[in-house]
Amino acid sequence: MSANSAEPVNRLEVVLVKAGRTKIRYPAELLHDDGVRIAVRAPWAGSGVRDFGFVRFEPGDVFTEYYWRDRWYSVKEVRAADGAVKGWYCDVTRPAVLSGTDLVVEDLDLDLWRSADGRDVRRLDEDEFAESGLGETDPEAASAAVAALDTLEALAARKDGFTQLLS
Repeated sequence: MSANSAEPVNRLEVVLVKAGRTKIRYPAELLHDDGVRIAVRAPWAGSGVRDFGFVRFEPGDVFTEYYWRDRWYSVKEVRAADGAVKGWYCDVTRPAVLSGTDLVVEDLDLDLWRSADGRDVRRLDEDEFAESGLGETDPEAASAAVAALDTLEALAARKDGFTQLLS
């Protein structure tokens, strides 16, 4: 490429914002961006092990993350260091915004987990969502968030889970 042509972007910074503050920021490899859905891959960005009781995220885990510019959620396929799928962690968020090389995502507290075998589907953090006050401050966003969680739960309950959504 010449010095004047734009280099393709292959690295992004995922910026997870919660209640107006950056919760976490981490580098990710851009896999795909079709203008609506963005897919990235990143190693576990947390410090140490995060044990939820039903799954452990730990160093060596790899997350393939899918974000949409027109949907109120993201879906993260979680694989162990040996490549085995642990499951899918889904965040209810406002639609993603790509600003330069920052992929900015606003977390709305609601989450969903689906194990690799599909036997464990759990809605998470509904208490945090209720305590956030979003229903009072932005009822339309709160309604969209609850609808997104319902959509994710319905997808997770299917035998093929998130396969069609992510392919």
